[in-house]
Amino acid sequence: MKQQANLIRAGQVIEHDGRRWTVLKQQIITPGKGGAFIQVEMRDLKTGNKTNERWRTADSVERLLTEDRDYTYSYMDGENLVLMDPETFEQVMLPSELLGDQLPFLQDNMELSVKLVEGDAVGVSLPPQVTLEIAEADPVVKGQTASSSYKPALLVNGVKTLVPPFIEAGERIVVRTEDASYVERAKD
Repeated sequence: MKQQANLIRAGQVIEHDGRRWTVLKQQIITPGKGGAFIQVEMRDLKTGNKTNERWRTADSVERLLTEDRDYTYSYMDGENLVLMDPETFEQVMLPSELLGDQLPFLQDNMELSVKLVEGDAVGVSLPPQVTLEIAEADPVVKGQTASSSYKPALLVNGVKTLVPPFIEAGERIVVRTEDASYVERAKD
């Protein structure tokens, strides 16, 4: 399906130079002189190589249609994720690199969304937020204002984040899987 280059968004799968690419980032740049163009960072689905490409906003790009399927995470088998289809109970193995930076947020029995292009997995999405426990948190520095200051903390999965001063080690918090940022205290 052809689409204009300025409609490319992160997560889409496109075909370029006879290869399939998943879009990681996109940015529309309008220089002071000349027409606008779109800068796209993308990863080759077969080799995993990253590249940057530029198109004029009026150019057309071949976008591949993706199908989303829900799976339940079972366990890791070496470098592969073992997922179960909740309807048929069939197990599927996918490379863990499809998760990228979100791999540490993976939890047992987590519901995942897998993007498929013609039956091939091209991406895995976690839920937007997860609840985790704080393993370590720096002590509160006296005199800091509560409104704008955050302190570093280490989550049980080994990821570092910034939390408000009232959060202590052992507490459970909700974090975004996209960028490991603090959302709120867990309500459980």
